[in-house]
Amino acid sequence: MLRFFASRLLQSVLALFIIITATFFMLRFVPGGPFTAEKAVTPEILRNLEAHYGLDKPLLVQYFDYLGSLLRGDFGPSFKYPNRTVNEILGDKLPVSLELGLLSLAVALVIGLPLGTIAAVRRNTWVDYTSSSFGMIGISIPTFVVGPLLVLIFGIYLRWFNASGWYSFEDRILPCLVLGIAYAAPISRRARGGMLEVLNQDFIRTARAKGASEWRVIFKHSLRGGLLPVVSFLGPAIAGILTGSFVIETIFQIPGLGREFVNSAFNRDYTLVLGTVILYAGLIMVLNLAADVVQAWMNPKVRLDS
Repeated sequence: MLRFFASRLLQSVLALFIIITATFFMLRFVPGGPFTAEKAVTPEILRNLEAHYGLDKPLLVQYFDYLGSLLRGDFGPSFKYPNRTVNEILGDKLPVSLELGLLSLAVALVIGLPLGTIAAVRRNTWVDYTSSSFGMIGISIPTFVVGPLLVLIFGIYLRWFNASGWYSFEDRILPCLVLGIAYAAPISRRARGGMLEVLNQDFIRTARAKGASEWRVIFKHSLRGGLLPVVSFLGPAIAGILTGSFVIETIFQIPGLGREFVNSAFNRDYTLVLGTVILYAGLIMVLNLAADVVQAWMNPKVRLDS
């Protein structure tokens, strides 16, 4: 198990280094710069600004200087907000995005797991067909379509919830539902497929032949193996929820990190874009690593094959 964990950790660190390097150089090669959108300034002022932020140095020197700052945990100053550092901005915005992601994941699991499990137990009944239809609809319709529709219905016509903001509990319901339902659909499909595979195994028929109740068969013998496809999907699902928050935060005007990332890209704020990419990439890799470890714990064949 330790060897499996070390292998996955090494792969994650290498991937993170590649992401940092690729993002750094792609930002520098994009036309324009962090000061091109500002009011026209004299060449002398522009040179002073570039010297202040170290942009007058050779590109490789800037790259290694930035890596050195990262090793100290410093993401550098923001070009758009001259009085704030990237660390401060990330610290302010990240809790909002994490809250949105965790609540959306909870919605996805609360809806998807029971639907998939019940559909497998009631195979080829109206419950199964309803669950499958929900899965197809949820996968087919993207969040940037569902979000504005729910805002139009529940925020503007019915006025049950606010159409934007992140101030009260009611403000969290619509964005979390939109993002959660989008991932409840694939979770329900994977839970159904995993449970069907386990329920057709010989040891399940043996348990039923010995007189085990259906409740015991499902929760004692089937659930752990049946949820393996869901556990393996949780890493990519959480990654999708985090990246999907860019759209949701923009639609619902949520002051989170995803919305800040979009603004920083438009503003050519090199350090803020890099800091956001590194933070998201690190979170995604940690969560994927955690999903791999849990899957290996639940199914020893995974770590033996690795």
